[in-house]
Amino acid sequence: MNEAVIFDMDGTLFQTDLILEPSLEDTFQRLREEDLWEDETPLEQYRSIMGVSLPVVWETLLPNHTKVEQKRANEWFQKSLIENIRNGLGELYPYTNHVLQELTDRSISVFIASNGEEEYLHTIANQFALNDWVSGVYSIQVINSGDKSDLVHKIMNDHNISEALVVGDRRSDIRAAKANNLLAVGCKFDFSQEGELEEADVVIEDLRSVLELATQLPHHLHVNKV
Repeated sequence: MNEAVIFDMDGTLFQTDLILEPSLEDTFQRLREEDLWEDETPLEQYRSIMGVSLPVVWETLLPNHTKVEQKRANEWFQKSLIENIRNGLGELYPYTNHVLQELTDRSISVFIASNGEEEYLHTIANQFALNDWVSGVYSIQVINSGDKSDLVHKIMNDHNISEALVVGDRRSDIRAAKANNLLAVGCKFDFSQEGELEEADVVIEDLRSVLELATQLPHHLHVNKV
């Protein structure tokens, strides 16, 4: 029986907040230089939607721009994110390495399912040597629907997983768990919004709590929120 923990990346394992502001500022400065933006950088607006798919990000931040302009903005943003990661601006959340190592020692597979783009995710994985523990990094780009529920389903099928936890900080993570009849673990970290984690089976404020929850596999016990 194959058991796993499927983690979101941004706001769950990786402290995206550390690179978010400089990367967004870089992007909107480029937009200003191209006479495509005049106002302040919409940092708080981006924080409020952090974790949604990238097309939705740019449709929200640049609703009056063309698809081509939105695509260019996303390309600039991704380039800046990757440069900032490689320059050492990002960090993992506390205890990430410890949790991943312990799960691996218990023969519980670890996967990442994210709405981020592939190059961005693999840059984080390489920068922080996550591949020492992670069996697969899955970007939303690998499925056509753009639905994280389908992404989690693909991971389950690809690796013949029978029981798993899904750990994330946004409603899409919780719903992905529910859609696949898995335990939904909500992370109350930087980006979780009021009400988004209401449907979670458990809400945690420390990644080490995942280790205790993983002892419930393969029983898939539902517990009260803590």
